[in-house]
Amino acid sequence: MNAIRRGLGNAVVQAFLVVIGLVWMTPLAGLFLSSMRSAEDTAEGGWWTVFTSPGQLSFDNYAALLKNSGMTQAFWNTVLISVPTTVLVVIVAALAGYAFAWLDFPGRDTIFLVVVALLVVPVQIGLLPVAKLFGQLGLFGTIPGVVLFHVAYGLPFAVFLLRNYFAEMPKEMLEAARMDGGSEWRIFTRLILPVGRPAIASLAIFQFLWVWNDMLVALLFADSSSQPLTVELQSQIRQFGSNIDVLAPGAFLSLVVPVAVFFAFQRHFVQGVMAGSVK
Repeated sequence: MNAIRRGLGNAVVQAFLVVIGLVWMTPLAGLFLSSMRSAEDTAEGGWWTVFTSPGQLSFDNYAALLKNSGMTQAFWNTVLISVPTTVLVVIVAALAGYAFAWLDFPGRDTIFLVVVALLVVPVQIGLLPVAKLFGQLGLFGTIPGVVLFHVAYGLPFAVFLLRNYFAEMPKEMLEAARMDGGSEWRIFTRLILPVGRPAIASLAIFQFLWVWNDMLVALLFADSSSQPLTVELQSQIRQFGSNIDVLAPGAFLSLVVPVAVFFAFQRHFVQGVMAGSVK
């Protein structure tokens, strides 16, 4: 009887999760189907009409999107902003997190408290001062300028997250590595990074999603030649308004990349979220 109850309970939970997943994926599926319909078909009915009229679907919109220089340039700008930002934040945060967790140096705790205090600083406060500084340095309106801003504001949370994760590692493990003659760099690369992979993967996913979907920073710091996909889509809406045949595939492209990244690192993400919840 207990086995039957457990089986029914698991089946109910799994059915509930399937329903939640389908509800969550419905907007993505609707956007994908809309991106494959013409503007005329979209004006006549919703995307669900493709189930009765599958002839509406074609890849003509995506062919037109590839010929849209503004959209393609914005897509590559987004890649050039998101990928370097994520890599830099992960590398610097991993090094700093290890130092704050396991290295003794003067002012370590004070500096870490300053890093934690930076978490409460809203990004809006730094927009104008940093924009003025970047203008003096010649970085305003450039991709490196946008990357540097995201790195600076992403590091406090990243350092805080990885430091706390690294600090939970067994002290005996590091002491044994040092007794075997391992240098700090070798311990960091051969021990800390492999063990901390779940937390690092979780941080990378969060950072990539934040930067990929950002529009506020890009709207201020990027010019027309360096603006990402979010700003380009907003500009297309403002300029043309009804060009759904370009906006829908562009929006789907902007959405499907972070979704693919999330599912690609889903296992590591779950491990990082669950880390420390059980002993």
